[in-house]
Amino acid sequence: MLLNPQYIADHNQLRSDSHRSKLSYWANEVEKAEFVIQKLIDFQIAIPSWALGTGGTRFGRFSGGGEPRSLEEKIDDVGLLHALNRSSGAISLHIPWDIPKDVAAIRQQAGSHGLAFDAVNSNTFQDQSDQPLSYKFGSLQHVDKAVRQQAIDHNIEVIRHGEALGSQALTVWLSDGSCFPGQLNFRKAFERTLESLHEIYAALPPDSDTARWKMFVEYKAFEPNFYSMTVGDWGSSFLYASKLGPKAYTLVDLGHHLPNANIEQIVAILLQEGKLGGFHFNDSKYGDDDLTAGSIKPYQLFLIFNELVDGMDAHGMNHATDLGWMIDASHNVKDPLEDLLQSVEAIQIAYAQALLVDRVALEEAREANDVVQAQELLQDVFRSDVRPLVAEARRRAGGALDPLALFRQLNVRDSLIRERGAKTVATGL
Repeated sequence: MLLNPQYIADHNQLRSDSHRSKLSYWANEVEKAEFVIQKLIDFQIAIPSWALGTGGTRFGRFSGGGEPRSLEEKIDDVGLLHALNRSSGAISLHIPWDIPKDVAAIRQQAGSHGLAFDAVNSNTFQDQSDQPLSYKFGSLQHVDKAVRQQAIDHNIEVIRHGEALGSQALTVWLSDGSCFPGQLNFRKAFERTLESLHEIYAALPPDSDTARWKMFVEYKAFEPNFYSMTVGDWGSSFLYASKLGPKAYTLVDLGHHLPNANIEQIVAILLQEGKLGGFHFNDSKYGDDDLTAGSIKPYQLFLIFNELVDGMDAHGMNHATDLGWMIDASHNVKDPLEDLLQSVEAIQIAYAQALLVDRVALEEAREANDVVQAQELLQDVFRSDVRPLVAEARRRAGGALDPLALFRQLNVRDSLIRERGAKTVATGL
């Protein structure tokens, strides 16, 4: 579905007086307002192809209809999101579901929407119908060298697809581990995985003037193996990334931690060590719930961005380009596109708030051991309503002041159902 730019113009015109009123405080009273708006305009959050359809649980999946049936339709859906918010300018593909039949045509289609291709993602956590060997007992860690080689070859194939599309990163997530004590030799599993990752790492494209490929090693504390995960925490991922070389980094998925983990501290240390590669943004109540970003723990999301802004600035990093920013969510009861619009805005709000922290005053409070003042400085910013700044950034970039409202006003989902059918289920997970 293509969005007529006039719809956005009309939508913004109707809301212009109210928006200017809300923005006036920031424009007149806050010195950093223009700085924050420009940072927001530059900041793009990639949409994963697998999040464009309805998610599910082990017990069921309830399609909402009008879901994308092909890679082309997935690109169109991300293009629609980007037209609405001007902050979703990339798509992250998952192989084998998103293999393009015509690379040139796919790149042209993405370009027509203003989209780039973010990290490509491999899948060795499921068996495909055409693969000869099973990943039931692991992939890159498997005791059978032939299974490990199959998983290595798949990852290298994913790199080649990404290279053809203009991507510059590979995300490796492993479900490898064990369900019961005694099942696995931990040391051998670690070494086998490292050997396999070395082979994949060696296949990364060489650096050029325009591209520097990265490997993101994702970790998870639990599931699908509930006794041990071979890459079960940030320390394991950091070890792999350090041993592999300068192109390897840790990827942080907010849902992949044990309850109450201090993710902001993990982020700070990885930044300090130069091994933070990027994020999969979501939220959780109990575990890897893959809920809308900021829907459960908005203060934690802000605190994570507080460490990101502080650490990236300390290392002279570009906020928009030096880390990978991507959503990874599952929409069990929501319209996926509405959920993604909500997540993008929640991420932008947390980022804007972090940009407004008075870092000089915060450091002075820390050095003076003034715990109360340090807390007040953070909470005062967190309690500020920065939505007018986020909306203004969207408006200046050509997006809608209220993307979700316009999405509903235009009855986008009904249009997609009429176009694609009421029983369509998105390809992928």
